[in-house]
This record gives sequence, C-alpha cells and structure tokens, in this order.
Amino acid sequence: MAGDPASHISRGSLQAIVEAGDAAATKVLNPIMQCLQVRPTPNTQGGPERFRVVFSDINNFIQSMLATSKNHIVHEGRLRKGVLVRIRNFVPNTVKGRRILVILDLEVLEEFGEHEKIGQPEQLEVLKTEEGAVVKTEEGAAQQAPQQPGNISSNGFYGNRPQQQPTPATTAASTRTTVASASHANLYPIEALSPYAHKWTIKVRCTHKSDIKKWHNRNGEGKLFSVNFLDQSGEIRGTGFNEQCEQLYERFQEGQIYYISTPCRVQMAKKQFSNVNNDYELTFERDTLVEKAEDQEDVPQVRFNFTNIGDLQSVEKDTTIDAIGVLKEVGEVSQITSKTTSKPYDKRELTLVDNSGYSVRLTVWGNVATSFDVPEESVVAFKGVKVSDFGGRSLSLLSSGSMNVNPDIDDAHRLKGWYDAAGRNDSFNTHQGALSSTTGAGRKQEYKTIQQIKDENLGMGEEQDYFTLKATISYIRQDSMFYPACLGEKCNKKVVENDPGQWRCERCNETYPKPEYRYIMSVNVVDHSGQLFLNSFDETGRQIMNMSANELQDIVDHGDENQKTEAIQNACWQTYIFRCRAKMDNYQDQTRVRYQIISASPVNFVTEASRLTDLIKAYNIGSDNLFVS
Repeated sequence: MAGDPASHISRGSLQAIVEAGDAAATKVLNPIMQCLQVRPTPNTQGGPERFRVVFSDINNFIQSMLATSKNHIVHEGRLRKGVLVRIRNFVPNTVKGRRILVILDLEVLEEFGEHEKIGQPEQLEVLKTEEGAVVKTEEGAAQQAPQQPGNISSNGFYGNRPQQQPTPATTAASTRTTVASASHANLYPIEALSPYAHKWTIKVRCTHKSDIKKWHNRNGEGKLFSVNFLDQSGEIRGTGFNEQCEQLYERFQEGQIYYISTPCRVQMAKKQFSNVNNDYELTFERDTLVEKAEDQEDVPQVRFNFTNIGDLQSVEKDTTIDAIGVLKEVGEVSQITSKTTSKPYDKRELTLVDNSGYSVRLTVWGNVATSFDVPEESVVAFKGVKVSDFGGRSLSLLSSGSMNVNPDIDDAHRLKGWYDAAGRNDSFNTHQGALSSTTGAGRKQEYKTIQQIKDENLGMGEEQDYFTLKATISYIRQDSMFYPACLGEKCNKKVVENDPGQWRCERCNETYPKPEYRYIMSVNVVDHSGQLFLNSFDETGRQIMNMSANELQDIVDHGDENQKTEAIQNACWQTYIFRCRAKMDNYQDQTRVRYQIISASPVNFVTEASRLTDLIKAYNIGSDNLFVS
C-alpha cells in the first residue's frame, strides 16, 4: 500500500475543472480521482461499445464517458470500482443537457489497490447556461440567469461564473477568445459523437478531401465528395451530396481547421468506403454550419497507426492500414483499362522497405502516380492503404488516402537513422509466394470457403473481389430462371411481345418473330462451412442445366411440369469449382453484395487432391509420412 490513498487524490480538482472551462485540460493537469462506478451504456445494435464512469475527488463526483480506444482497460479488469486513476487527458462536454467529462487517456494506479468510497462526495451543482437557468453566485445564492440570445460558451462547464467587469488591461486580450468561444457552445471531441448527440460543434482539421464523384444509375444521378477530419480524440469521415457538395466543396481545404456544427447527421460508417477508424460518419445537411477557425494551431496535423512491413502477412486481405518505409525503388507510370467502365487509369509501383527486413510493393494511382516526384531513399508515410494478396502481399493507396514525405515524427526519424547506418546495404525479404493455386493460364485462384467469403467481407470494398469456391448446388430458384432476349448481335437485352409474333427490342429499335431465351439464374450452393446464393448468366446456366434456355422454355410451353421439375432436380446436388466475382450492388434502394459466377467446371479429382495435399503441407505439420512418396 502506497500510503493513505485519500492524501493522493486531487481534492477539489473537479471544481477547478468547472472554473477553467475549455482550458481545463491545460490548467488542471493529471488530476488523481477515485473511480466510483463503471458500467456499459445502452447502445444500438452494431454501434460501438461505450462505458460510463463516475469519478470522485472526495469533494464532488462527475459522470464521465470513456473513449472507446480505452475500452481495453475495462476489459482487462484494471478500471474498476474503488481504484484510483490519474486522468492524463480529458475534454469537458455536454450530452443531452448534462455536463460530463470525456476521458481520452488515464492511468490506473494499481499500487493503491481498491477502496470503498472515500469521503462523502456530492454532485457538483449544475449551473446551466441555457436561457432562464439557475446560476450559482460566489456567495452560494441562486439567482435567475439573464436572458441571452444565441448559444452560451462552453467555458461554463457547469455554468458560467458571475461575470466581473474586466479591467482595461485585460479587455483587449480577452476579446478574441470570448467571441470565438461564445459562438461555439457544446464543443464536442470526435470521440463523443453519436447519433444521440444533439446541438454539437466539433473543432477539427481537414486531413483529406476527395475529388467530386458523379454517379448515374436507374434511380437517378448525383454527385458527392468526402472529407476526413481529425482532432485530439480521433478521426471521422464526412460526406456531402448534391447541393451540399456544391456548397461545401470549395470551402474545405486540406490542412485547415474548421468548426462544424449541427444540423449534421451522425450515422453508422460504411467501412467499405472509408479508411477512417471510426464506427460513425457524418453526412452534411442543408443547414450544416462550417466555419474556418481563426486559431489554426491547436489541432493535430495527422494521426498514424503504422503496421510494420514485416507484419503484413498476418494482416487480412482488404484491411486498410497506415504504412511507413524508405522509398527503395520508383517504377515508371503505366496504364490499365477498367473492364467495367473501359476507362484508362494511370498507376505507378513503388517499393518500400523498413527495419523489419522486408520490402513491399505499393501502387499509387491517377494524379498521384503521374505527378510523383519523391526521390528514392526518402521516408514516406502513407495513410489509408489497402492490403492486397496479389503476388503475396502488396499495398494500394486508396483515393481517400494520403502521403507524407519525410514527416517530422519519431517513426520517420528512426527509419532514416537505421537506413543511413545499415539499411542501405541490406537485402530484403518479400511477401511473395503466399499460398494460392493457379489456373492453366497462370491466373491466381484464391480458394475460399463460404464462411471465409462472409468473414472477409468480399465484395464490400471499393473494388470487386474474385475468388474460387468448391461447392454443391442445393437449390435453384424456379421463378425468372430465364428471359426473352434480343436476337441482335451482342445485344442480349430483354424484348417485349407487343403482339403475337412481334417481339420488340427498344435498344436495337427492331422487332423479331421470336426471342432467344437466356438463363439468368440464382442458385444456392453449400459447402462444409455454410450456404450462399450465386447468380449465373446464360453460359454457366447451360452447363448447370445441361440444356439451353430455349429447350427449357419449350418444355414449359408444352405444359410438361414433371419434365421441368426433373431437369431442375438433376441439376441440383452437383459439385463444381466456381470462379466468382463479388461486388457491391444497389437494388430497390438497398445496397448488397452480389456474387456472380464467372465460370463453373466439374471437379477434377486428381487436381483437387493435389491442391488439398499442398494445403496440408503448407501448415508445416512437421512430418511427410501422411503422403506417399
């Protein structure tokens, strides 16, 4: 026991925090308090886990919200009722009209052990700053607060102290702070934002602004842009659509600090479109307030969470990470053409190394690729790169990512020192040779089970994903198995029978005496880990059904339901090697992943046995006696 615990508690520190207002975190440093209660807060399904904590300084107690980044302290059993903690970083806040602390960092003082409640702390008198609220005077008497238009400064954490007439010497110095804070009440840290927070303002730095993107689909057309914001507590992504895109795009500039105030919608983040580590994201609304801050110094520039190059093999495919390394090689600009849009894209491949002894290939795209002029042997930090398994392990800079050359951070200085001292002459391992199989044409086939497809969220990223699946057809949906298609060359659009023998194609502006029926099937497949619906077009449908859609339509036209049922039953419970594509799809205003069969082939048992043998050997069981020489 390290002495009397009560003597170590920062008695009266809560009152000091109240009086310091917005400056509390810099004026009340590392207060020590006792934890009186820890409990989870109610939350919606899919929302982040949060904990409410009550802290006492013996004189008073206060409700607090623990930053989600510190949840592990509760999970590990260190933050519990009765312990003493040193609060290293906090932000005063208002939630639903109640003043609280958002705890960004703390240290549990284990040497003091656990104790029953020390003293008889009382709740601080809540000195609300709303119109007509009660304000406590220095003598303790209650009096009616004056009616004031607009918002009240968050300097009054539990209410503003009675205003004293400033002396002439202090009036000029305090004018800027008073005006700025009075217009931004309820200043929230990003960490505290949730769908339940109302009338908030955040002070954030814009760390990234995307280009304006346009879309056009069956539901209409529009445009959007996104920005990433940062403050001392975390990051969050914001998106503006259509009108908000026009109003706000030019206002946001990378590197600048802004006040953003409600109305602004907080909702669950669409992780497949974001590289920001936050369970929520913002959507700008018509009256969202955006104001450039006069003070451009008190918000961090950028926040990194680096993964060593040597650890990439243990990182799941499609994970978004931050990476830093020494630029070993710079490739030439090349161009690829998108199969879906037929648009050309510029790309450049870079090689990064670090002191883990590994190198990795990183691809940059578009303007970043064409304008890249960073000299080799520079230290480069990348924020928001996607991990790919192409060629083992590689990285790709997302459109929402950013690049920092020779950043003034400890990680960069350490890498530069290592490279100059020894790394320049080192040889480096690569992540090539990750387990995979190849087709006869040499294209990589990533074998997945159905459970792996779901767990790895294939198809939910910015790019479509490809995988190979060995599965058995268990069910074929019989409604809309095929459709009447145009006979025109390379058309295949659906035709409509306006009159008997008159099938009209709107695209070709032609009429035909009959259509060609084509499969558009939905089949349910199963393996040992689960079940999944796959979509099939005509070529694969012919293979599965062992007949053309025209032949099946003839059976339907003749009313032979038994023969149709038999044909479908014969197609079920057949096992294939499916080559598939997964991508996001919008249908009836709902976003979902669509799994499309590219090809299907019967199982070649010799090839399959060889693949499984290689798979077992890859686990390094340590003995080859399972296999016949």
